[in-house]
Amino acid sequence: MTDRRSTILRTLGLTALTLGGLAVANTLAARAAERRYPPEGRFLIVDGVRLHYMEAGEGPPVVLVHGNVSALGDSLASGLFQRLAQSHRVIAFDRPGMGHSDRPHDRDWTPEDQADLLAQAFAALNIEKAVVVGHSYATLVALALALDHPRTVKGLVLLAGYYFPTKRVDAVLVSPLATPVLGNLLRHTLSPPVSKAMMPGLLKTLFSPRPVPDHLTESFPAALTTRPGQLRANAQDGITMVPAAERLQHRYAEVAVPVAIFAGHHDRVVEQEEQSGRLHHVLPDSTLHWVPESGHMVHYADPELVVRRIDELSAEKAARQIAAHR
Repeated sequence: MTDRRSTILRTLGLTALTLGGLAVANTLAARAAERRYPPEGRFLIVDGVRLHYMEAGEGPPVVLVHGNVSALGDSLASGLFQRLAQSHRVIAFDRPGMGHSDRPHDRDWTPEDQADLLAQAFAALNIEKAVVVGHSYATLVALALALDHPRTVKGLVLLAGYYFPTKRVDAVLVSPLATPVLGNLLRHTLSPPVSKAMMPGLLKTLFSPRPVPDHLTESFPAALTTRPGQLRANAQDGITMVPAAERLQHRYAEVAVPVAIFAGHHDRVVEQEEQSGRLHHVLPDSTLHWVPESGHMVHYADPELVVRRIDELSAEKAARQIAAHR
């Protein structure tokens, strides 16, 4: 009995040492990632939340909002930010908990919560009647902005979005990371190295059927997305996505601004025929653009088309142009 107890104690001790070592290593790795990809923009305190954003250019405002497991660097890597800055005032935000923005523990951070926060950021930065561009998860944030804060939005550009509730295995898999005790343990020990190991496969899935761009390793801050804090934000977004789609789907017909919907037939993350095709029929003033041979990252596949539609939505006669396209 004594030998068995000793064995158990030794095993527990080794486990504790291993987990402690992983926690230290992950903390050091997170700091290294933040040094490698330091903030390139400015910070704004809104409702007690420290938001990181980048701004450039002059002209009609365009706001870029990235998806899950991502950061505002996505708009830089795709070239959207640079192209738009030539003729627009373009602002890209790190959503709460992503990139270099904070995510306090005092709320659920549903798409509606994030839209409320962005609306306050718009007011602080004097952003009025913007074309809001959302990718993937952020399409729900963009729609919530148009529904709950209609005066802030002139038009929407929705890229590879998720709009109607379905069963999502990925939401079940990430849910433990969002729990208070178990989630804290996993996020600081096992999850960062596992997430890093899975990143190449995830990128292939996101970009399929096209190859992952060669420049992405240097231009996109992937290392920031596997830090313990962002793993929590990623998990929370994963588990709030389906309930948010359930709530918002009943309000889509109320969207009062023109909407450009982009989708790829080969999207391996979201079934776009079911999602974007259905949304196009629900929204009274929308256009649907299928990007050939494209998956989830449609803005990398054809950034020029995305920019042209943004230009049209920014124009004074945007509604007439949308009707002509339809």
